[in-house]
Amino acid sequence: MSREMDEPADISVRSGPQSWMSPDMSWLGVLEHHARRTPDKPFATFGDDVVTYQGMLERSAALAGGLAARGVRAGDVVGLLAYNSIEFLATIFGANFLGAIAMPLNWRLAAPELVFILEHSEARALVCDVELVELANAATTGRDDLVRVCISRTESAGWEFFSDLCAGSAVPVRAPVHGDDVHRLMYTSGTTGRPKGVMITYDNLAWKNYAHIAEFELSSADIGLACGPLYHVGALDLTTTSLIAVGATIIIHQSFDGEKVVDEIERSRVTTVWMAPSMVRAVLDLPGVDERDLSSVRLLIGGGEKMPIPFIERLQRAFPSAWFADAYGLTETVSGDTFLDKASARTKAGSVGRPCQYLEVDIWDENGSSLPAGARGEVVLRGPKVFKGYWRDPDATRAAFGGGWFHTGDIGLKDDDGYLYIVDRLKDMIVSGGENIASSEIERVLYEHDAVLEAAVVGRPDTQWGEVPVAFVVLTRAATTTPDEIVEHCRQQLARFKIPKAVVLVDALPRNPSGKVLKRELRARI
Repeated sequence: MSREMDEPADISVRSGPQSWMSPDMSWLGVLEHHARRTPDKPFATFGDDVVTYQGMLERSAALAGGLAARGVRAGDVVGLLAYNSIEFLATIFGANFLGAIAMPLNWRLAAPELVFILEHSEARALVCDVELVELANAATTGRDDLVRVCISRTESAGWEFFSDLCAGSAVPVRAPVHGDDVHRLMYTSGTTGRPKGVMITYDNLAWKNYAHIAEFELSSADIGLACGPLYHVGALDLTTTSLIAVGATIIIHQSFDGEKVVDEIERSRVTTVWMAPSMVRAVLDLPGVDERDLSSVRLLIGGGEKMPIPFIERLQRAFPSAWFADAYGLTETVSGDTFLDKASARTKAGSVGRPCQYLEVDIWDENGSSLPAGARGEVVLRGPKVFKGYWRDPDATRAAFGGGWFHTGDIGLKDDDGYLYIVDRLKDMIVSGGENIASSEIERVLYEHDAVLEAAVVGRPDTQWGEVPVAFVVLTRAATTTPDEIVEHCRQQLARFKIPKAVVLVDALPRNPSGKVLKRELRARI
């Protein structure tokens, strides 16, 4: 298959003959499609910066040229440690232009956590916001092989300006990709105490987009608001990538601010937005929010915890035209697996709805047998939007796909109408402010403290964040440390949202006859 570039003023790519069995599935092709049809349509706005679909294609191609000139090739990993911006999305497109793999990074992580991810992923380049350069420097000490790009024009030693990278280099031939090639790496909390790199393929992204476009009847007339962090599949994939797929316009906020969200909805007549439960609460708690005109919002996607009827009623008053699509999904499935339909918000309260197109959901017992309606078991998924596996971790991949289905680690049940209810988590995952926290991650850090003999972490209900981590600790005999000192130890190693909000010193952890810690008893204590 051959590809060659048109004249420099036209960044579109001409496709040569190719087999229908192996079409070019590049995410860049979606951008090219809309740039050809609606070149002057606003792709995204960020404050006063407005970029059209043609402009975004040109930015992405220029960035690809700069990365290629510095040695980035197809299959290389390009890390992205940045707040929301147009450059954030351009970096993903630019990496994909080369056939490279984009890797958004959670800027709330601590330096030791980023060190592991950058080393495990074998990242070749890192694009960073100037406000995060200090964190990035701490995470990349000794990495002289890393291409370092700073988005801001502020001088930062050892970093090249994003705008300089995009200037002066020849635009390379765009790399064709197959559906099974990796489009993006997303590191997620793992049960072993280390995050795992989720390999999202081009097929995964395409099938997710198809399903969500059908589910929500998205169109180019929609105006989306990306106010949650784009390193998270919620903001990136439950709104942004689906809306790009249909040629809509995205309004980007650098970070979440409830007041600014309400102002933006009124000013720009936003139609679609994703918000984690804590974000929704922050908006609903604003003084006078019921008197604001939020009627343009027709779709508000949420999820992550059960929503009581009074909360849903408050939501409906503030967003009178909106379908609050309570959702269930994982990073491994590019998010958005099930959605609660608008008509069932009350009658199926507590449910996360039924599966989207192209996805099967089942409930299995511990022997891998399908369970009938009403029976609790592990939620398993199958379909083309389910990821291909964990990066450089074949053992975890095999374990995740036992029996040919993806094992979510969540305990749920389906009712007679096929609605899914999530009732517990096998993985002891804590969901805090929309962020997944594996208790084992915190426990690993606790065990690194000399005074800690045993440790177990569970989630405590919290009115603002949904859940926060609480640690139960057994000290060694000679230990003289305090809970505050243990919290400070965690602060040096963990992202702020993972730091235990309380440390409870106990004489022993409750265990079953086989020695497993009974975390349900610890949850009951708090």
